[in-house]
Amino acid sequence: MKVCVIGLGSMGKRRIKLLLQMAGTELTVVGIDNNEDRVKGAAEQYGIRCYSQIADVGEKLDCAFVCTSPQHHAEIIRDCLERGLHIFSEINLISDMYDENIQLARQNGRILFLSSTPLYKEEMRIVNDRVKQNGKPCVYQYHVGQYLPDWHPWDNLSDFFVSKKGTNGCREIFAIELPWLWETFGKIEKVTVIRTKLTDLPLGFPDTYLVLLEHENGVIGNLTVDVVCRKAVRKLEIFNEDILIRWDGTPDSLYERNEESGVLEQVPAGQYIHEKGYGDFINEYAYMEEIRDFFETIKGKELLYSFEKDKKILEIIDEIEGVKDGT
Repeated sequence: MKVCVIGLGSMGKRRIKLLLQMAGTELTVVGIDNNEDRVKGAAEQYGIRCYSQIADVGEKLDCAFVCTSPQHHAEIIRDCLERGLHIFSEINLISDMYDENIQLARQNGRILFLSSTPLYKEEMRIVNDRVKQNGKPCVYQYHVGQYLPDWHPWDNLSDFFVSKKGTNGCREIFAIELPWLWETFGKIEKVTVIRTKLTDLPLGFPDTYLVLLEHENGVIGNLTVDVVCRKAVRKLEIFNEDILIRWDGTPDSLYERNEESGVLEQVPAGQYIHEKGYGDFINEYAYMEEIRDFFETIKGKELLYSFEKDKKILEIIDEIEGVKDGT
């Protein structure tokens, strides 16, 4: 299997490192970026061949990992599909050319795989199982936030896509979290939103959202998303008369109430691999599992998360942000 990773920023380098660590796979990995410094840096750091454009790669490729800023994804995906490559795409945030690329992938018999890392976290799978086993409407309160300049302190904020209105940091958080919330709690039927701006950052979009989510099965969620909180936070609580689940974003922070004792007990939630320089909530194990699933999908496994599903999620995010009504 010959793989190109397009975009050699933080996500591209993460994917390269994980691809090179994968045991039991015959992989050749090359990197592509139009930034000369990134090309040289990745080649030296990982010992792989790197190029400024895909046309410079002299060997036949099988698949592409699209890891550039989201606003460039659509054209890159189309180009790669036209070259006959399977696609692993990081989250897109905008649905440009979705229908066109979905159709092109079908015509060419290629896999169009979209990252949704929380779906691969063991904590989310356990929560999903508990909620579905209970089978009753519940309420959840969920807060996800981190001060935007702390996301990539090594980058100039104005150059980072999360500072742009169309691909802003709050929108990225929604795109990360809503797919697993939909999967666990059911189809989202109604959203009620309060938007505000609390920081003095030069941002052309709200930095704080309080969202009430009503699911078709009677579940109600209170979701707070921000790029304000000075300590990175991911805090979840789920309850009804039978269940109480709490999670603070890491595999060792999942707890549920023991029905017999009434005491909150820790629930083992899989392997935790933390990479230095990233927040405590970033579990490299989930990113690795996602890559493995991509290769299994190429072999015939059903897609866990598709562009078709993501199109619906992006429509909900547009509604939350007020894109549809112009607010």
